[in-house]
Amino acid sequence: MNLLLEKLKEVLLAVLPITVLVLVLNFLFVSLSWFLIFRFVIGSFLIVVGLSAFLFGVSIGISPIGNFMGTFIAKTNKLWIVAVAGLVLGFFISIAEPALHIHALQVELVSSGILSSGSVVITASIGIAVFLSLGLIRIVFNVALKKLMTVSYGIILILSLFSSRELLAISFDASGATTGAMTVPFIVTLAAGISVLKRDSRSSENDSFGLLGIASAGAIISVLLVGLVSTNNTMEAAPVYFASESSEILGYFFDLMPRIASEVLLSLLPILLAFLLLQFSSLRLSKRMLRQITVGLLFTFVGMVIFLVGVNGGFMDVGREIGYGIASMGNKSILVLVGMILGLVTILAEPSVYVLTHQIEDVTSGAVKRRIVLLALSAGVGLAVALSMIRIAVPAVQLWHFLLPGYAISIVLSFFSPKLFVGIAFDAGGVASGPMTGTFVIAFAQGAASAIEGANVLIDAFGLISMVAMTPIIALQILGLIYKIKTRKRGVESSG
Repeated sequence: MNLLLEKLKEVLLAVLPITVLVLVLNFLFVSLSWFLIFRFVIGSFLIVVGLSAFLFGVSIGISPIGNFMGTFIAKTNKLWIVAVAGLVLGFFISIAEPALHIHALQVELVSSGILSSGSVVITASIGIAVFLSLGLIRIVFNVALKKLMTVSYGIILILSLFSSRELLAISFDASGATTGAMTVPFIVTLAAGISVLKRDSRSSENDSFGLLGIASAGAIISVLLVGLVSTNNTMEAAPVYFASESSEILGYFFDLMPRIASEVLLSLLPILLAFLLLQFSSLRLSKRMLRQITVGLLFTFVGMVIFLVGVNGGFMDVGREIGYGIASMGNKSILVLVGMILGLVTILAEPSVYVLTHQIEDVTSGAVKRRIVLLALSAGVGLAVALSMIRIAVPAVQLWHFLLPGYAISIVLSFFSPKLFVGIAFDAGGVASGPMTGTFVIAFAQGAASAIEGANVLIDAFGLISMVAMTPIIALQILGLIYKIKTRKRGVESSG
């Protein structure tokens, strides 16, 4: 009960700023209809309740499963088992991720069916599977993360040179969608479970992070490759649909629940089946531990359903309306400023961010404070959304103008930042683009792009997630350099 109340307090403090901000924007710039405001307030309440239950469930259910499975894989110490486990777990966990299906449906809509939702899901899941397998092999056999990331983003750079602007935005956004609220807790704890068996404690700490970043790169590469071999890569943005004209309040949320519940159940099934197979074959956990994990999975399911119903029912329409209204004012500076503030506060309500930051604090025994990591993440995402608003406001500014130098800086920093922070940074890039960003902030960008002449909804709105996935990598590696400099100063002072 104490743990659940602690999660509730954390989430309330995180969601309150974005709720207040939207209400202030409504009174200052946009006059929303009364039923949209009611939906938003109800959605905020559902997000607080749902996210609290989800995080509680992850702590007592998903995290232990990931640790047990990671430990089992590492104990085998056999290359083929590690590789096959990565392929199987990576594919089935990714293919069931709700955020990936949402992204894929949006791609099918705006590409006029050229890229079907099924092909996007399968393609991204194959990329995740292959690179998750490579990531597990890296941990077991002590391959430096910076080397693998340098090669991966080198391949991405080469493929990007031959890709269209639309395909570039879709592929980078797919990487963010695959590392959603379900996959992140499992992959993070899977990496921790494998790393904890290493004899060198420092090596174990460093290798607890980075697996998400590796998997994300796989999704980008696979989508780019399939897009390049496609015979038809001419895409047109479909019309953007604004707020629902229905004035229903509670009924609007209840209508969403069956679809979302089925998606969340589908995303949990692979994890549950893999765990049961391991339990009956080798783990043999006590009945008490099994009960705890069962309760945890139940809280995870219920919490995620409530959270997603709140986001989809209360936030998306409001996001589009506010984005359209502010962009229609004609003041581009206000659009950029509001975008930056939205990025700063939205990231605080992402469920995966909580999972990662708590994992960082646990693995480092409190040496790296989660508040500092949250601050760096918030700054990075705020910058990303602001730059995305500049792209929308000034159509001549293209996505690759930011991505090319941004990822080049990220790779260079990886050779100077401490190994621990390199892994944390690339993982953070994946978790930053979660359901809150993928719904509310993307809806805001779609509304803004629809109001500005010359902006392309397909290119500009989709490219936002790729920006959100990039800037935290830079921000957290810079934080690592600051830690490194401070540690050296303390060492000099103590020796003097």
